[in-house]
Amino acid sequence: MGVTFGWGPTAARVLAPRAACVVVVDVLSFTTSVGVAVEAGTAVYPYRWRDATARAYADRRDAVLAVGRSEATPEHPWSLSPAALRAAPPAPRLVLPSPNGSTIAAEAGDGPVVAASLRNRTAVAAWLAERGYGSESRPLVVIASGERWPDGSLRPALEDLLGAGAVLSALRAAPGAAGARELSPEATAAATLWEAADDPVAALHRCDSGRELYEYGHPQDVAVAAEVDTSDTVPVLRDGAFQEAAP
Repeated sequence: MGVTFGWGPTAARVLAPRAACVVVVDVLSFTTSVGVAVEAGTAVYPYRWRDATARAYADRRDAVLAVGRSEATPEHPWSLSPAALRAAPPAPRLVLPSPNGSTIAAEAGDGPVVAASLRNRTAVAAWLAERGYGSESRPLVVIASGERWPDGSLRPALEDLLGAGAVLSALRAAPGAAGARELSPEATAAATLWEAADDPVAALHRCDSGRELYEYGHPQDVAVAAEVDTSDTVPVLRDGAFQEAAP
């Protein structure tokens, strides 16, 4: 298959070695935050652990460390919140700890790794199609991040299924050798879900992760994540950091 789809770090570890490119989707909020920061000219270093080692990692890269939403202050406004990042002064370099999206990026191997969300789903699909990703000769894997249950196991998350489906649907419709882009049944199902969704934006606000952000006082993060096709930025992992894709 030219285009496959999977869930979480384990799927990235298994599927990435067979792929020429990996797309990571973590709508609430890692890849949305990456997109917002990269739009502002920031190089975003993903880091899989949200612990004391993150500070040392940021110091080695002369980067600002994004903190948890509740830890942000007026003096240090950089956090995993895409709304907060949009309002904060742009930092040249930012370390963004995320046990889900960052871990997938770390497991994705040597090929290009792209951060996709609802905001840039068409731009990402166009970038992939222009470079021939998704063909048998340049296979593509799209990884939905998901969340975690209390025991650490993967919790498939609707927002990431919709985000992955949005990218895959746009890729199916992208100009180019569409016939050569054969989607796996799993990828087809994700694309079809997006296309058949009555109101995916409303679903984003009402899904488990969206409701959690409302309960924690961050509804604006859901609103930013729901800005479908508002960004032309394609963040690609290069030299350890997500940066704007080269023309």
